[in-house]
Amino acid sequence: MIQKYQADVSIIGGGIAGIVAAIELLDANKTVVIFERDDERNFGGLAKESFGGMFFVNSKQQKLMGVKDSAELALQDWHSFAEFDDDNVWGKKWAEKFIRSTDEIYQWLTKRSVQYFPVIHWVERGLFKPGNSVPRFHMVWGTGYGLIQAMIKTLEKHPNCKNLQLFFNHKVEDLIKKEGKIIGIKGINEIDKSPFESQSAATMIATGGINGNMEKVRKHWHKDWGTPPERILNGSHHFSDGLIHDVAEKHGAKISNMQNMWNYAAGIPHFKPRRANHGLSLVPPKSALWLNYKGERMGPVPLITSFDTRYLVTRICQEEKKYSWQVLNKKIALKELAVSGSEFNDGIKNKKIVSFLSTLLLGNKSFYKELVENSPDFIVAYSVEELAEKMNALTGTDDVDVELLRKSIGNYDDNISRGKKFHNDEQLRRIAHARQYSGDKVRTSKFAKINDKNAMPLVAIREFILSRKSLGGIQTDLNSHVLTPKDKADYQSQIPGLYAIGEASGFGGGGSHGIRALEGTFLGTCVLTARTAALDFIQNK
Repeated sequence: MIQKYQADVSIIGGGIAGIVAAIELLDANKTVVIFERDDERNFGGLAKESFGGMFFVNSKQQKLMGVKDSAELALQDWHSFAEFDDDNVWGKKWAEKFIRSTDEIYQWLTKRSVQYFPVIHWVERGLFKPGNSVPRFHMVWGTGYGLIQAMIKTLEKHPNCKNLQLFFNHKVEDLIKKEGKIIGIKGINEIDKSPFESQSAATMIATGGINGNMEKVRKHWHKDWGTPPERILNGSHHFSDGLIHDVAEKHGAKISNMQNMWNYAAGIPHFKPRRANHGLSLVPPKSALWLNYKGERMGPVPLITSFDTRYLVTRICQEEKKYSWQVLNKKIALKELAVSGSEFNDGIKNKKIVSFLSTLLLGNKSFYKELVENSPDFIVAYSVEELAEKMNALTGTDDVDVELLRKSIGNYDDNISRGKKFHNDEQLRRIAHARQYSGDKVRTSKFAKINDKNAMPLVAIREFILSRKSLGGIQTDLNSHVLTPKDKADYQSQIPGLYAIGEASGFGGGGSHGIRALEGTFLGTCVLTARTAALDFIQNK
């Protein structure tokens, strides 16, 4: 027997985009049903696991820190980093809409009990292309976990919460179309395998991207990266599999820019995995040496985090073996090594200011201990020779050449020994640049040697490319309506009754970030696209 539901709007996916759309619809006293494929404990999706950074322009925090910003400057930076294709018209329009809406997003969230840490991070500054001219990465107090908790609480306490139906472990498998209009969805309850249908005036796709599906990731691997690595870790949501992208395309939707992905270069296999091929995304220390599989420093520009994440992935993928090593020592690890997510950031996640400040000043000792005890990809040694031996033992090869490794470390350390005014190394210049900003100074070592007897043991981390976010997706207009491909007259039609929001829409227009993101932009574009779709439905129904 088919279980049947009805509401004004059916939402496929219970991540941040789906939740925000539901809140906006409940504000207008609309009836909503959300179908989430995951368990209730994971309500909130990948956003719940995220670090919680959000990109804002001209924020209160920026002004308090003396950061002079503007929408014009931010848009200039965005276009520089995005390198939009000429035909990515909707992506460009959504980029501008987002830049000019960040204050509205900020206010909407703060009214719903979301708070931000006062110090702004400065990431994606640019390497060969200008990136963020000023710091814009605002950390949610509580990380992405706190952000989602605030949104869930808003749903639960909403005066119109009776209008919301919420179903977990429900897999949507198709859309229902009648006379050219999407009138609902159908799928299966994965607990008891019973079918269900939901009819509604509008359907919103909020299913995330494709980056949890390694088959699709490999299929759409960008040509700039050559052939995909033998091993790619999953740093995305395991149900971000592109199923509904395929369904939407079957019903006439335009899918665009799927080759554009925001993957990370410093993933390690999660030592407490919650899904197949689960990867943990590290925030690489600026003071670590980034080496290829042979223990040789990559160049000609040394790899260093916070400037151009896409370049890191591109450069590693140029190697014969497409994984890398970071070599550092315990002192650097305690000061600089972190995780890009809510996990292992307990102080800020749990809103414990003393714990957070202690970690900031003394290092994340518990995380370091976890890695030493539980991660085989985290190696410690007390000499370069021992380190090389253990690196080769891990890979089962003799790829790491101890002389190359000694040279890589020695040349870098010798450069530091000559004194600051004689530094002639691009990584040291970028460390000096980073330390000029107070938000980075406290977390960046002051020209730390690697082979330092007072900072032992030495550390080597084997890192893999980690699949994360889709920068392409279902193409939408500026009201989040799903669009068809262009016809012979270069015209695109809306698919009546169908919206796409969040990552499913390529974060707006099927590709609002182009080939690179300025970071912190993903959560905000999820909020904007979701609110846009909900408000359009409210105004037109």
